Amino acid sequence: MSELHHAKKCSRCKRTLDRDAFASNSSTADGLQAYCRECSAEYYRQRQEAKGRNVRVKVPVQRGHKRCPQCGEIKPHTEWERNKTSSDGWASYCRECRAQRNRDSYLRRKYGLSQAELTQLIDQQGGVCVICLAAPAEHVDHDHETGRVRGVLCFSCNAALGQFKDRPDAIRRAAAYVEGNAWKPTLVAPGVYQLPS
Repeated sequence: MSELHHAKKCSRCKRTLDRDAFASNSSTADGLQAYCRECSAEYYRQRQEAKGRNVRVKVPVQRGHKRCPQCGEIKPHTEWERNKTSSDGWASYCRECRAQRNRDSYLRRKYGLSQAELTQLIDQQGGVCVICLAAPAEHVDHDHETGRVRGVLCFSCNAALGQFKDRPDAIRRAAAYVEGNAWKPTLVAPGVYQLPS
């Protein structure tokens, strides 16, 4: 009699299995699903395929490891970020893939660029900053009013444009100053200054 309380018959495959082979269901009298876990998974897969969807194949993973759905690699937990809200306590993607997804999302959200479009833009520039023509192009430069991407700059040139607040007149005066031209305003009247043309 005690064996019957520890076993249940699957209504799909008709096998008598241990109660641990069934998922819980509080709406049934015995508190377990009618199908065993294997049959439930197979039934779900068939329903999804009938709808034209693909179901990921479950890959067995050893304890202390997790499979990344993006790269498909099984990695130890040391290569994952913690996530208290997930069922297993770990992020959905490994650190490397998560960083790539975050960067792709940031590029798309902020600049409307994909990683492929950014790579193409850098290749068109010859891989170097379009201002100094020396340092590697790493930072996307855009017009802050229109949002239009102008090019890819090095850190220093991108920061310099930001310091000049994208004002062409200030940048021209700075260039003339560096070239040795004096851009000192002339006092015309009390409180009135004239800038050189």
